[in-house]
Amino acid sequence: MAENGYAKPVLVTTDWLAEHLQDDSVVVAEVDENPDLYDEGHISGAVKLHWRDDLQDPVERDLVEKEQFEQLMGSRGISNDTAAVVYGDKNNWFAAYAYWYLKIYGHRDVRILDGGRQKWIDECRELTTDTPQVAPTAYSARDRDESIRAYRDAVRETIGASEEALVDVRSPQEFSGDLIAPPGYEQEGAQRAGHIPSAQSIPWAQAVRDDGTFKSADELRSLYEAKGVTADKAVTAYCRIGERSAHTWFVLRELLGYQDVRNYDGSWTEWGNLVDVPIEKGST
Repeated sequence: MAENGYAKPVLVTTDWLAEHLQDDSVVVAEVDENPDLYDEGHISGAVKLHWRDDLQDPVERDLVEKEQFEQLMGSRGISNDTAAVVYGDKNNWFAAYAYWYLKIYGHRDVRILDGGRQKWIDECRELTTDTPQVAPTAYSARDRDESIRAYRDAVRETIGASEEALVDVRSPQEFSGDLIAPPGYEQEGAQRAGHIPSAQSIPWAQAVRDDGTFKSADELRSLYEAKGVTADKAVTAYCRIGERSAHTWFVLRELLGYQDVRNYDGSWTEWGNLVDVPIEKGST
């Protein structure tokens, strides 16, 4: 059992990372909601992964293809045996998305820096603007693991099913339909506001403490079980574009050890624009 009762040893502390920055078997990657932050200063040796330019297909709304992913990993100095440590802003929104993404293509050893970029800064640890010198390497990805990803047709089938749990991780205002998107993202919304019927509102931020670190396993288990999101159910998490729900996916599957958890990365920008699918409004 990992620290704090977690199911898997998938978090690293700032102390651990500081001690392993020179370790050839570790590659640190910063993945920010605001990609410009990397250029303003990043952890020494950390490579940049741009959540949109690197990780999303420029034509289809989808992941990049396997070959492109292999080239991306190799260009960042990540081999199949590398321990990839990801971190970022917004309490690791897109770091969790990158973690989920790497797991889809079968990378074995991925970890998240607990507390992310902000905790590193709050502890007055060093940042640099130096571009790391990366030795490209070969990378061989597996075929996509579709068991951790949900698509809209499957999501529709989960509505109201007793053995399924839908988790809406957005803010209460988005869940109720008062907001289509969070403040500042108004141009990235949907035609309709509200939530998927039978979804439980459990905002992603309830899983972390004020310093951005994850709550203990007991605290997290209580949070989700109180809303009927239990380990014996097939769980699907969604948000607006899939990054906040990746954070909740990480909590449920990796920290709590739930066996069947999927991230619906189409999320509300897809569901809220679909023809002939049901929505609900109102708070929990």
